[in-house]
Amino acid sequence: MSFLRKIIVRVVLASATGSALIAPASAQLRIEIAGVGSSQIPVAIAAFADEAMTPQQITSIIKDDLNRSGYFKIIEAGAVITETSPVNFDEWKKRGAEALVVGSVQRLADGRFDVRYKLLDTMKSASLSGFSVAATPENTRKTAHRIADDIYEKLTGVRGVFSTRIAYVTKAGREYRLEVADADGEGVRVALRSNEPIISPSWSADGTKVAYVSFEAKKPVIWVQNLMTGERRVIANYKGSNSAPAWSPDGSKLAIALSRDGLTQIYSVNADGSGLQRLTSSSGIDTEPQFSADGQSIYFLSDRSGGPQIYRMNSNGGEAKRVTFSGSYNITPRISPDGRTLAYISRRDGKFQLYALDLVSGQEQRLSDTSKDESPSFSPNGRYIMYATESGRRGTLAVVSVDGKVKQKLTVQAGDIREPTWGPFMK
Repeated sequence: MSFLRKIIVRVVLASATGSALIAPASAQLRIEIAGVGSSQIPVAIAAFADEAMTPQQITSIIKDDLNRSGYFKIIEAGAVITETSPVNFDEWKKRGAEALVVGSVQRLADGRFDVRYKLLDTMKSASLSGFSVAATPENTRKTAHRIADDIYEKLTGVRGVFSTRIAYVTKAGREYRLEVADADGEGVRVALRSNEPIISPSWSADGTKVAYVSFEAKKPVIWVQNLMTGERRVIANYKGSNSAPAWSPDGSKLAIALSRDGLTQIYSVNADGSGLQRLTSSSGIDTEPQFSADGQSIYFLSDRSGGPQIYRMNSNGGEAKRVTFSGSYNITPRISPDGRTLAYISRRDGKFQLYALDLVSGQEQRLSDTSKDESPSFSPNGRYIMYATESGRRGTLAVVSVDGKVKQKLTVQAGDIREPTWGPFMK
């Protein structure tokens, strides 16, 4: 597929029927895990006292979260231990546990559950963390994710991402759906249905909105949809192609690609569609803009040097500097939250594969073993990258840690799944 077709004409017709409030979806994501981190922290997790009264088992969700991360070795406690129970730390040391998770659940008079949790350092015989949450029955899973996030952060020094969400596009039969799910694949909701492809979803900084491209007017038009209310509004509907929306970190603007004046170039626009400003004026195709986490720079794709490569410029435009030099075909730039790592898709030896470039050292690493990768997206903590690929001629999603050691595959029971984007931390 040519560069022009791959990058510009991939903005295919998307005839969205729209939806009011986000509707539940029956199909859940299936997650398969392969590989572990370079080192695993042994953690014992005791069953929370009286957790059987909750809709979901708290400890089971915590274990699944930590297992999925690849950085923990779960030790079954084999007993119920509450946050107030005396603990024999020497016994847990002998079992190889460096940390112990305990807790309890109590039903409150208003129907909520008082979930209490404590994280203990068995090596130092001390408490590391703990809190209590009054959770509604429907928020039991969210509470368990919050506990898993706290364990992850206290033991690794990096914030966990179990409480985040992802968005992606599925296809089953003739129907395409823009779906939103929890990071573990549960709680799937349909934001948009279409008889034609939906592409380029992009999360707002506060996690309440998604921008995407639709062809409802028989041309590519950029929309923003409120995920809480289902309300949609047009952001860019200019002559030619309106594509590749990407939010600024503060949510006030979007960087977009427009062909209104001829060749596709990078523009910025306010979140309400006003204040259009042209940022690039090259003799080539400029597209796929992405803001850096500090909002000071925009990374984008351009063929101004003869082939598709990644460039960086000031977020207000100006001189662009080339960033990628290895390989003749590098597309779809995504920058990590700390600004140190650039993820992108590179075509080499006929394969489209996920690469990561350390912008400080200049070291490049191939992260995938597949050959039809696209649409990378960093997790909010910067430790993982989600991307779309193919398995058995079906579209699937994959997650890989930035060191390449932890890998996951996400599939739906029937149909393809594409266009992933990882949402921000939930508040």
